[in-house]
Amino acid sequence: MDYREAAAERGQALTVGDRPRKRSSVVGTIDKHVRTAARLELRDSTDAGGALAFTGYASMTEQPYEMYDFFGPYTEVVSAGAFAQTLGSNPDVPLVLQHNSMARIASTKNGTLELSEDENGLLVNAPNLDPEDRDVQYIVPKLRAGLINEMSFAFQITSSQWSPDYTELRINAVDINRGDVSIVGFGANPFTTGGMRSKSLEEYLRGASDDELEAAGRRIPHLLRDRRAASSAMSAERAAIAAIAARLG
Repeated sequence: MDYREAAAERGQALTVGDRPRKRSSVVGTIDKHVRTAARLELRDSTDAGGALAFTGYASMTEQPYEMYDFFGPYTEVVSAGAFAQTLGSNPDVPLVLQHNSMARIASTKNGTLELSEDENGLLVNAPNLDPEDRDVQYIVPKLRAGLINEMSFAFQITSSQWSPDYTELRINAVDINRGDVSIVGFGANPFTTGGMRSKSLEEYLRGASDDELEAAGRRIPHLLRDRRAASSAMSAERAAIAAIAARLG
């Protein structure tokens, strides 16, 4: 059983009434990463000097994707227009590799990165990548070979709304200032990504409502069962590998 199946099973154990009214606090929280199968293009720049041009989408709007939290799976959607306000504030945003702020290959701050929102989502345009930059030299062959074809962005949610049954979160506005847009291999899995915007378990429980605490109490036995099942399966797999190795030896 993988984390998706475990989350789905835990979610089925809850009724709508079990879900907290706010499910999780998402507005104004720390940076969150969402990955997308990006439409990337790398080409020679029209400028002299051997520069390279990169375009892609760091986020696709109005396209639901699955997420996971303590209460099971849910759907998340970035609304069309979610980037309008933040883009209008001249945000400081770098284009980086795998969300590494030290691996910057372009930036809005120095004019080498252009961000806009169109009918598809958050469009990234870096028209003059420096071919002498080591990070550019590292990523270009992988882009050309199709080994890397995803993007992600780091942001804060400034406006969001849950559906009446708390199964869909619609993100209506974000702040990408001092976040990033990133070329990624495999983005962090959705369950881990959700945790990046969450408090520690102790902080969560101390600040939780009565509804949230009661729901958490009902979920803990399921979480323990999943962890023990995963541990047991791993032990059995290791034992089987050891037996095969002994026979081959």
